[in-house]
Amino acid sequence: MLERIFGLKAQGTTIRTEVLAGVTTFMTMAYIVVVNPAILGQAGMPVAAVAAATCLAAGFGSILMGLIANYPIALAPGMGLNAYFTFTVVKGMGVPWETALGCVFLSGVIFLILTVAGIRQLIVGAIPRPLFSAVAAGVGLFIAFIGLKEAGIIVADPATTVALGDLTTPTAIVALVGLLAIAALQAWRVKGAILIGVLLAAAAGWALGLGRLAPGGYSLEALAATAFKMDVAGAFDLKGGLGLAMVEIIFVFLFVDLFDNVGTLVAVTKKAGLVAPDGSIPRLNRILLADSAATMVGAAAGTSTVVSYIESAAGVAAGGRTGLTAVVVGLLFLATLFFAPLVQAIPAAATAPALILVGAMMIGSLAEIDWADPSVAIPAFLTLITIPLTFSIANGLAFGITSYALLKLLKGQIRRSDWLLLVLAALFIVRFIYLAKG
Repeated sequence: MLERIFGLKAQGTTIRTEVLAGVTTFMTMAYIVVVNPAILGQAGMPVAAVAAATCLAAGFGSILMGLIANYPIALAPGMGLNAYFTFTVVKGMGVPWETALGCVFLSGVIFLILTVAGIRQLIVGAIPRPLFSAVAAGVGLFIAFIGLKEAGIIVADPATTVALGDLTTPTAIVALVGLLAIAALQAWRVKGAILIGVLLAAAAGWALGLGRLAPGGYSLEALAATAFKMDVAGAFDLKGGLGLAMVEIIFVFLFVDLFDNVGTLVAVTKKAGLVAPDGSIPRLNRILLADSAATMVGAAAGTSTVVSYIESAAGVAAGGRTGLTAVVVGLLFLATLFFAPLVQAIPAAATAPALILVGAMMIGSLAEIDWADPSVAIPAFLTLITIPLTFSIANGLAFGITSYALLKLLKGQIRRSDWLLLVLAALFIVRFIYLAKG
């Protein structure tokens, strides 16, 4: 049956290899079960419930990816988009988390429609590739900045905006212990380094009195606090003074999800040798259908946008070549669901190092940018720097796409096929004017 579903022999793999690859991928990305609730919890969402939603979304998405697309690519709530959800949408704009979940659900619906209609190809073609890399790195800086702030390593300062915090506080000590542990484990190529490091930091935190080892609420029934709480009607409500802002929120969820997927798919499929001779990715629409469906299920369960995980490359390196790898990852996430309530016992200081080092890993995409070409380097830099410094992925996208389009226009290199790029740039300019007047 497995041979018929996944075509193991055709890909030169075995059940044993695929299972081991699935376990490897799961170990490298299981940290999301701890880190995602820590971030969304700051938006006022119940931590244990978000942990369960994270397991459900990752389990469903990964299994669906394996079954309908037959790729060794695992899915889970995306880093960066969860930070955007909490710090920009909920805290920055004052949008209730239920309404923000409604926006996530709508972005999944729109992504599904765009995929079925084939419009996705137009959008992907309109966005310059260097900006994909710049957005990924900018999101990495954004995540790392939040981690440093949560760790107390950097603090607000009226004279210099930010400054070095007191590294002798229990919070900073725990975060530094976790940072060193994860870095050392990664240097030693230990599988699951981030998860192990977070648990070691949590142990240090418990020893210093930063958290309780025995949290309350072990019943899975208590985890229904976020299930089906999304407010889709609220996301449609344009009369509450957030009209354009709500459209922007959905736009960012949609586009960053799109960027994240394209970058991950290219990297993982190349590593697995699954790219077609013409450079295209077979069954691409099925991959994107699985992603959009997982985002909708995740929003209904109570978590932010679900994306393809670059950590899937670890499973590919271990020999994973088919969707059976993804199915194994999904089943492991579903098994983890029963331990989800334990997540609320982990102090925030223990998850901060994971944010910092996940952000560091995302910076590698900058190597793909041609920094010698000013028409590419300047928009990429503006994208990279404005995301963390304005606490907004949307601002980074706006600066990058607008400056790229204007430079191309001034150089006389605009072609008829660039019409969508110009439309996006014009919309961003209107957005800047709207924000200035607002």
